[in-house]
Amino acid sequence: MSCLSRLSCILGIFILLQVVCEARVPRAMSFVATSNNQFVLNGAPFLFNGFNSYWMMNVAVDPSERHKVSEVFRDASAIGLTVCRTWAFSDGGDKALQISPGVYDERVFQALDFVVSEARQYGIRLVLSFVNNYNDFGGKAQYVQWAKNAGVPINSDDDFYANDVLKKYYKDHVQKVVTRLNTVTGMAYKDDSTIMAWELMNEPRCQKDYSGKTVNDWAQEMATFVKSIDNQHLLEIGMEGFYGDSMPDKKQFNPGYQVGTDFISSNQIKEIDFATIHAYPDLWLPGQGEDSQLAFVQRWISSHWTDAQTTIRKPIVFAEFGKSKKDPGYSLSARDSYINNIYSNIYNDARNGGTFAGGMVWQIMAQGMESYYDGYEIVLSQDLSTAGLISAQSQKMTALARSL
Repeated sequence: MSCLSRLSCILGIFILLQVVCEARVPRAMSFVATSNNQFVLNGAPFLFNGFNSYWMMNVAVDPSERHKVSEVFRDASAIGLTVCRTWAFSDGGDKALQISPGVYDERVFQALDFVVSEARQYGIRLVLSFVNNYNDFGGKAQYVQWAKNAGVPINSDDDFYANDVLKKYYKDHVQKVVTRLNTVTGMAYKDDSTIMAWELMNEPRCQKDYSGKTVNDWAQEMATFVKSIDNQHLLEIGMEGFYGDSMPDKKQFNPGYQVGTDFISSNQIKEIDFATIHAYPDLWLPGQGEDSQLAFVQRWISSHWTDAQTTIRKPIVFAEFGKSKKDPGYSLSARDSYINNIYSNIYNDARNGGTFAGGMVWQIMAQGMESYYDGYEIVLSQDLSTAGLISAQSQKMTALARSL
């Protein structure tokens, strides 16, 4: 692309972000479904470009800060982003949704209500995650602590996946969220097509069992439970893509270690509608050069799109990817190049009849959110070159879906 063309693109993005109308009309939305290993919407192929903004409920607890949620949805919609992944959990601690097992802060739930209703206003669908593998916002460690406080004998945080008390805590939370009546829209979450999919957990891992069987058994039980109370929405696990014991030869594609999940067997669970992968070569392969990291990512992508097409036979979504500003030698051009490489792989696979249906970059934030910065933040109204890449991918995926 010439310098003049790139400048025109960037200026166009800037203008779009400035002039999007604030007076919105709620958009009619149907449920996204699957058919023949693809996403479909109203019977037509559904491809998308999306993003992560995990922080939305947390920020929306303060009504004076809700404009940041609106800003991100507005700017994202302006450049064609149509799916957002965010948290439907905050367990214990500050601004907790779930204060203790089964006890909720209505103020925080109303913040989530706002996020769901605001997404609908801008025509953006949501992937909502039920719990965290990590300690941020409570996670499985908080569930374990609650059980210990109740006198339940627990050996490690990974008992989360097998202990009956902990599994009941989780199921109760799932039911509370899925059946929630939105105070803004008056609609139960389970009946709201704004929600594209539920996610069982953000990046499940299990150090007690590297085979993947423990997490697989948990995912099977919880997927069955979710579908028993909501069979309208899609469901995914939240996996990063690490291989386990079901296909040992595939472990060569892991980044030198295992995390206790099995990408193949778990995504073959009948109740799981689509697979996900994440990719953070800067975190997974620290100390390796840029060329080695990019080569790993290419192998990672190629292996998983083959699996989704030939073995799992379901759609696959690139649910997290990004490049941190905290990396040694970081540059904006390197980040844009990495994101563009991911986008090209997604688009080319979809164009050639594969099952890659979309990607969700990590992560988009509003202006004035420095306390949330993790190095991967993208502010669309400021990071104009990256916004230009995102916009171009959105246009390509939309055009491709229409041509299929």
